[in-house]
Amino acid sequence: MTENRSYLQKYAMHFGTYMGAYWILKFILFPLGFHIPFFSFLFIILTLAVPFIGYHYTKMYRDKICGGSIQFSHAVLFTIFMYMFASLLVAVAHYIYFQFIDHGFIINSYTQLWDELMTNTPALVESKEIIKETIDSVRSLNSINITMQLLSWDVFWGSLLAIPTALMVMKRAKPENDEPAQS
Repeated sequence: MTENRSYLQKYAMHFGTYMGAYWILKFILFPLGFHIPFFSFLFIILTLAVPFIGYHYTKMYRDKICGGSIQFSHAVLFTIFMYMFASLLVAVAHYIYFQFIDHGFIINSYTQLWDELMTNTPALVESKEIIKETIDSVRSLNSINITMQLLSWDVFWGSLLAIPTALMVMKRAKPENDEPAQS
């Protein structure tokens, strides 16, 4: 059976929407984790589950849309597109959060954590200036800059995850033996 590439974008958008919704729900846990440590732990666990969910969606695409077989390049393209569409969806949530909700909360929380870490760890005092410069440069970013950084980060990691996912999902079509045997 010939692979049906005409559905690639449609189903990458479909599964990318599911993945993006998952990422949005997962992102909600990130700022909450500064108040309740269990949410930070849950955020990390859900983040580690992303490649497995991507594998599951790509496998579903292979089995239900492509008839059980998919080439490596087709699987890579599908997975990259799926992560790209998920990244675009979660970028909207990132922008809304950083523009209208955050008001510097995450940066201030990290600054406070670094200050506590430096008072408890004397070896970090020599790195104090570098850490201060880094925090100041991050503090200078506006919400669109932060959103674009997160978007490019998500697309980059999605592109990297596409390769092992495609290697695990690719499957050759079984040869059809409809021709009569020759003597």
